[in-house]
Amino acid sequence: MHEFFAHSLFGNAVSDYLASFGLFLGGIAIVYVFKRYVLARLKKWASATATRADDLLVKAIEKSVVPAVYLGIFYISLHTLTLSEEFKSGLRTAAIIAVTVLAVRAIISAVNIGLESYLKTSVLSDGSEKQLKGIRGLVNFAIWAIALVFLLDNMGVKISAVVAGLGVGGIAVALAAQAVLGDLFGYFVIFFDKPFEIGDFIVVGDKMGAVEYIGIKTTRIRAIGGEMLIFSNKDLTNSRVHNFKKMEKRRVVFKLGVIYQTAAEKLKAIPSIVRRIIEDKQDATFDRGHFASYGDFSLNFEFVYYVTGADYTKYMDIQQAINMDIFETFEKQKIEFAYPSQTLFINKGD
Repeated sequence: MHEFFAHSLFGNAVSDYLASFGLFLGGIAIVYVFKRYVLARLKKWASATATRADDLLVKAIEKSVVPAVYLGIFYISLHTLTLSEEFKSGLRTAAIIAVTVLAVRAIISAVNIGLESYLKTSVLSDGSEKQLKGIRGLVNFAIWAIALVFLLDNMGVKISAVVAGLGVGGIAVALAAQAVLGDLFGYFVIFFDKPFEIGDFIVVGDKMGAVEYIGIKTTRIRAIGGEMLIFSNKDLTNSRVHNFKKMEKRRVVFKLGVIYQTAAEKLKAIPSIVRRIIEDKQDATFDRGHFASYGDFSLNFEFVYYVTGADYTKYMDIQQAINMDIFETFEKQKIEFAYPSQTLFINKGD
């Protein structure tokens, strides 16, 4: 039996192979115990909490840390043996590739945890969730590109000339695609600064509508007439955007005019009459009402009130009810509205 264990195979005794295999099995057993008892408890604890950050952290441990430990155990157990230089070189290359992949996965998991935390601390809509997927895709691409350069450098590939070439080519591409890059940065501005979100009603210049889609290059708005308006992100971030969804209350100013033949007592009563009408309306708050000016053919009054909320239909319903009540009340009080007219005075001579 001693001769069997002492038998040499590829430069190592059988006992050396058994010891290496035993070390590998021992490490696997330790990791199994960790997964079975420690990681399982962490999963249960994370699922019981309200936040998703701890769930992502446990998932990152399971998908990145545990495979890295497996790789380390395998690498250490092999290094207890006498290996040829060619095999060591191949093993080192495989280890570098595996470590790079696991490191990238860990970094991406950390980025996802950060983005999830940002979601929890920010008031985002369902559309922002879709935008977040686009952000993740861009970040993942950048991380994998950097990891590829790192991997090639550690494998002995001379990447300095490649990087220099990419730098010159990158400048040329950046100059050619500066409009696309501007829209891409605009996309990041829209996502993180949130001047508007999907579902918001916005006005840009003489165009208005509801935001339906925010992409990497363009944002699409459904106009009131039903057509689709397509804006580049750079144009939107460089424009003055009126976002009516963010409006908590709407300020309404309206004017009315009565004829010059109206009695003074009725003129004094008009602000009080309109004030009572506005105050009787739900979600309407009276601000002021004044006899504002003398017009060419009318005595002009100006009134200001506020409507709670940003719903345009609600505002129009309230304004319609106010107009109807003013008309009925003026009809009862025999107060006449003014309209464009001219009075011709004729002086009849002898």
